[in-house]
Amino acid sequence: MNYNNRLFRDANNSNNGDTSSETAFHYKQEGNVLISIYSGGSIVSGHLIGLVDSNGNIDMRYHHINSDGDIMTGFCKSTPEILEDGRIRLHEEWKWTSGDQSSGKSTIEEIL
Repeated sequence: MNYNNRLFRDANNSNNGDTSSETAFHYKQEGNVLISIYSGGSIVSGHLIGLVDSNGNIDMRYHHINSDGDIMTGFCKSTPEILEDGRIRLHEEWKWTSGDQSSGKSTIEEIL
């Protein structure tokens, strides 16, 4: 699976997460290396970097600045699902490595 030039939007998130339906992610992939910039909602600016395995699973690290002026960091494991219309949905389990160090789950979906 290749995520290059795909756009995603947050479909849902745990209450302790910073992303929302206003947050958009622009993915770039070269080989198995994935990068993304993201922003929107309470996210002023964010970046992620990760590795994609042969099944399309992503192991990533992320950091962003939120609208409160906090620098937030964490890690996330994403599992892909192909929707009936061909778009990709990513099921994510994440954990903050800053702030309260809590964990959560989110789902992002490809936008065409």
